[in-house]
Parts: sequence; C-alpha cells; structure tokens
Amino acid sequence: MQLEEYFNFLAPDDIRLKGSRIGIETILYEYIYRARTPEEIAQIYTSLTLDQVYATILYYLQNKEAVGKYIADWLEWGHQQRKAQALNPHPAVARLQKLRDEQEAIKKANNAQISNG
Repeated sequence: MQLEEYFNFLAPDDIRLKGSRIGIETILYEYIYRARTPEEIAQIYTSLTLDQVYATILYYLQNKEAVGKYIADWLEWGHQQRKAQALNPHPAVARLQKLRDEQEAIKKANNAQISNG
C-alpha cells in the first residue's frame, strides 16, 4: 500500500485518515507536542490501527516542511477560534461569568465587613 493511500485529502487544510473522521493533525499533535509513542496514540484513538498512526508519522517525516506548515496553520486557526470565542462568548457562558462576578463581589463585601467589624 502506498503511503498516500492511508489518507483522504479533502482540502489543503483537511487531511484525514481513511475510514475515520480523524485528521492527521490530531495524531501529529500527540506525537510532536505531547511526545506520545505511536503505541500510546493507537491506544487513545482506538478506531485507528497502529499502521495508520505509523503511516501518519512517516508522512509527516517525509513531508516535514509542508506538514509542518499544515500543523502551524491548524494551531493558529485554533488560537484564533479561542480568541473569537473569548470576545463573543455564548450567552450561557456570559451568564455564568456574571454570576461568578456577583459571588466574588459578595465575598469581598463580606470580607470587608469582617475586617471592619
């Protein structure tokens, strides 16, 4: 089997392992940034075979520049998504934050009364 036959190249920024919805970035993040072994990765993602994990790592090693850019773009996209979410939180998150702030204000007021009284 050719190495590329392990993957579905859906778009320049979307390469997934055949027969799954798992992108190569998921495997490579575990391998590169969390220093997990292929065996550990296969145990975490039980829908993948050890061959698929090794194929992903080999694909990365053979295409380090392109795949490195792919991973960097994916990390930047995630950063931008978290930033946008922080600037525009879901209404439920905003309500929880408001409640937390109100509880904190009550604690501070109670502590001030205890200190003064």
